[in-house]
Amino acid sequence: MDLKNIKGLLFDKDGTLFDFAATWVPWAEAFLLRACGGDRRFAARVGADIGFDFAARRFAPHSIAIAGTPQQVVEALAPHFPDQTPAALLEMINTEASLAPQCEAVPLKPFLQQLRDKGFKLGVATNDAEHPARAHLSAAGVVDMFDFIAGFDTGHGGKPSPGQLLAFASHVHLPTASIAMIGDSVHDLEAGRAAGMLRIAVLTGPAEQQDLAAHADMVLPDIGHLLNYLS
Repeated sequence: MDLKNIKGLLFDKDGTLFDFAATWVPWAEAFLLRACGGDRRFAARVGADIGFDFAARRFAPHSIAIAGTPQQVVEALAPHFPDQTPAALLEMINTEASLAPQCEAVPLKPFLQQLRDKGFKLGVATNDAEHPARAHLSAAGVVDMFDFIAGFDTGHGGKPSPGQLLAFASHVHLPTASIAMIGDSVHDLEAGRAAGMLRIAVLTGPAEQQDLAAHADMVLPDIGHLLNYLS
C-alpha cells in the first residue's frame, strides 16, 4: 500500500506501543487482589465479569478491559463492591495501571526517533486514562516524542468514537486523510474509519489477523514494520 501522502501517525497505546498481555495481565492480578482484599476466589469471580480468567492468567477476546475505558471497567465491577464509590474504584484502577510493567512492542526510542527524523507528526490516542498513559510513556523515555497524547478522560471521549483522532488532526494541523491510525483492536480501526483516516492494524494485542483484517487497510505484525512502508 502506498503511504506517501501520510504525514501524521496516531498510535493506540496498549497492544500497539506496548505488548498487551505483558502489561495488563500483571495489572489485572494486582488490581483484583487489592480490590478483593487478597481473596483469590473472590478475585476470580470478579475477574470473570471483566473477561479475565484469573487462574489461566488470560483475557477473553471480548473483555471490556481490552478495548474499553477504565470508566466502563468500573461499571462492570461496581455490583461486586457496593461499599466502594465508582470514584474510588476508578482511582484504584488508575493507580495500579500507572504501576503496571511495560513491555515495548519494539524498541520505542529509536523507532520513534526515525519517524520524527522523517518529519512525521506523532500522537497517542488511548482508552486508558491520560495520567497512567503519560506515566507509561515517561517510563519508556518517549513521552516528549509525541505531539499529542489523549486518554479517555482528556476531553475528547474514547474510541470507537473519533473525538481523540479529530483532536489530533486539529492539533497538528493536518487533514485526516493524511493521518494513519495504528491500533490492535477493532475499536481503534472503527475510530479511524469514522475520522476518515488510514487504518493500520498490528498483531501485538489480543486480536488475531482474522479479527482485524476486515476493518483495516493494512495488517502488520508490529509497529516496527511501518518503516518499510513510510517514505
